[in-house]
Amino acid sequence: MPGTLYLVATPIGNLQDLAYRAVETLGAVGLIACEDTRHTRKLLNHFGIKNKLLSYHEHNEADRSEELVEYLRKGISVAVVSDAGTPGISDPGFRIVGRAIEIGAQVVSIPGAVAFVNAVAASGLPTDSIFFGGFLPSKKSARRARLQEVAFIPATLTFYESPRRVGAALSDALEILGDRRAVIARELTKLHEEFSRARLSELHAKFSSATVKGEIVLLIDRVDEMLPEVPKTLSLGARLAEIEAEGFDRKAALKKVAKEFGISKSEAYRIVQTDKR
Repeated sequence: MPGTLYLVATPIGNLQDLAYRAVETLGAVGLIACEDTRHTRKLLNHFGIKNKLLSYHEHNEADRSEELVEYLRKGISVAVVSDAGTPGISDPGFRIVGRAIEIGAQVVSIPGAVAFVNAVAASGLPTDSIFFGGFLPSKKSARRARLQEVAFIPATLTFYESPRRVGAALSDALEILGDRRAVIARELTKLHEEFSRARLSELHAKFSSATVKGEIVLLIDRVDEMLPEVPKTLSLGARLAEIEAEGFDRKAALKKVAKEFGISKSEAYRIVQTDKR
């Protein structure tokens, strides 16, 4: 019988947040696969755990997954951890989970911290529906396209962001999404934990010129409460032209105008085509 694959969530800052069940599991498995062996060894030493470590990160994930599968085939249980948070959530883990399932190994998730969940819970933004988009693209054009894609999702939008790019991300979000309520959650669970709650315009003014340090979660309110009031005399086609002039591509502009007029995207497209005749 194959060994069990454990996905063990680790603290995102404060070592005392490691769950008791996680400590037991890490001490009992035959091997711990981790992103950075030095980083994980510090955590294990804190809890007196001496198990064998094997590096498992985005650059060697394909090869290491096959190596871990061989351990599982031999009946050896393996724990996968990331440097912080839950494996597979914007961290390596997806590939080995798939391979473990293929060989009939049991996969068990040991719950713990997830940065975007902690951030949204304390953000003050709605928590009834949450969209997690991982890291926004580093290139401006790709980042703007991504923001256009998620602009009308009826949920609190959450992203991870680099301190170096947070100013640029806020600038693009303000332009693409409008001046919505937003939150920058920084250094969660750590000594200098900080929540900055304001409109995107205010956050952009604060963070665009500041030297920002630490890990960041960017949270943005949904579109519903921020819809612009469309003048009754403005036709759908005229409003579509206005939106496209703001920099939206045709697909995104159709989505936006359909939302504003309370119709489906296909109906908006039909009206535009009819007006052309």
